[in-house]
Amino acid sequence: MIGSLDTVLLQQIWWILASVVGSLFLFLTFVQGGQTLLWQVAKEDTEKALVINSLGMKWELTFTTLVLFGGALFAAFPKFYATSFGGAYWVWMLILFTFILQAVSYEFRKKPGNTYGPKTYELFLLINGSVGILLIGAAVGTFFTGSNFVLDDFNRVSWTTPFRGLEAALSLFNLSMGLFLVFNARVLGSMYLINNIDFAGMPQFEARLRRACLTNLVCALPFLLYILGSLLLMDGYGFNETGVVSMVANKYLGNLLAMPIVLGLLLAGLVLVIGGVVLTSFLSSRRGIWPAGLGTVLVGLAIFFTAGFNNTPFYPSKADLQSSLTIYNASSSHYTLTAMTYVAMLIPFVLAYIVWVWRQMDARQLTVADITNKKAY
Repeated sequence: MIGSLDTVLLQQIWWILASVVGSLFLFLTFVQGGQTLLWQVAKEDTEKALVINSLGMKWELTFTTLVLFGGALFAAFPKFYATSFGGAYWVWMLILFTFILQAVSYEFRKKPGNTYGPKTYELFLLINGSVGILLIGAAVGTFFTGSNFVLDDFNRVSWTTPFRGLEAALSLFNLSMGLFLVFNARVLGSMYLINNIDFAGMPQFEARLRRACLTNLVCALPFLLYILGSLLLMDGYGFNETGVVSMVANKYLGNLLAMPIVLGLLLAGLVLVIGGVVLTSFLSSRRGIWPAGLGTVLVGLAIFFTAGFNNTPFYPSKADLQSSLTIYNASSSHYTLTAMTYVAMLIPFVLAYIVWVWRQMDARQLTVADITNKKAY
C-alpha cells in the first residue's frame, strides 16, 4: 500500500513525477519556438496565418503544463516554492508576464477593431518565445550554479541581491542553458509546423521551415557543448548523511557516473534530437518532431535527475550553503505526499485523454481553407 511507503521513497517518487512534468513542458515549448520563427519563415499573410493557427491549437497545453509543474512543486516541495517565488520573484513575474502576453496575443490578434494591429501581437508572441524561454532556462541553470538566498531559523527567505532572481541571466552557464532551450524550442517548432501544415502549392514555405530546423540546431550546439563541458568539469553542491552541504569537485560528473541510467537518458535524448533533425532537414520526413520530442523529454529528465538525486541539493544557495534545499528537507509531510500519490494514480488516464484529444486535433493537416473560417487566430 502507498501509505506504508517510506518518506524518503515518496520524496524521490515526487521528484521523478515533477521531473516528468517539467520535461514534458520542455517538449511543448515547440509552441514558443514556432512563435519565434514566425517572421523568419512566413513571408506572406497566408503563411503567417498557417503558422499562428497551427500553434494556436496547442498553446494552452504549454501554459497548462507550466502551471501543473509549478503546482506539483508547490504541493510536493513547498519550501522550494516559497523560497524561489518568495525571493526570486522578479524573474518569475517576468516569465509569467510573457505568458500573459501570449494568451492576449492569440485572443486579440484578429479581433475586430484591433487598435494595435496584428504586428504588435506577433511581437508579443516573439517575446514569449524568446525572453520567456530564456528566463526559464536561466532558472533551471540555478539548479547547478546556485541562487542568492539565505533562510533563517523560521525558513524566512532573504535575497542577497536587489535583482530578485534576474541576476541568474548574468551567469554564462545559466545564459547558455536559456539560449539552448530557445534554439531547441525553435528546432521543435519547425518540426511541428512541418508535421501539422499542408504545404500544397507552397514548397518554398516548407523549404524555409526545413532549413530553419537545421540552422537552429547548429545555433544550439555551442551552448549545448558549453553546458555539457561545464557539467563535467565544474564543482557542485553535495550533502552528507547528516545533511551538511559542501562543495564537491566534479560533483555532476560524479552524479552521471554514479547513475548510469541517467547518463543513458542524456545520451539517448541527444541522439534522438539530432536524429529528428536529420529526418526533417535531410530526409524530407514530416515525423521528425516525435523522436526529437522524445529526445527533449529524456534530456530534461537527465537534467532534473542530475540536479536532485545522489545527495545533491536541487536548489543550492551560493550565499549560505546550509540554506540549500534538497528533495528531503524541502518536501511536504508523509501524509501530504501519500495523499498526493493516491491522486497521482489518475495521471495515466489523464495522459491517455490528452493523447486521444491530440490525435483528434491532428487527424489531418491544417490547410489554407481551415484558416478562412471566423474562428481562425
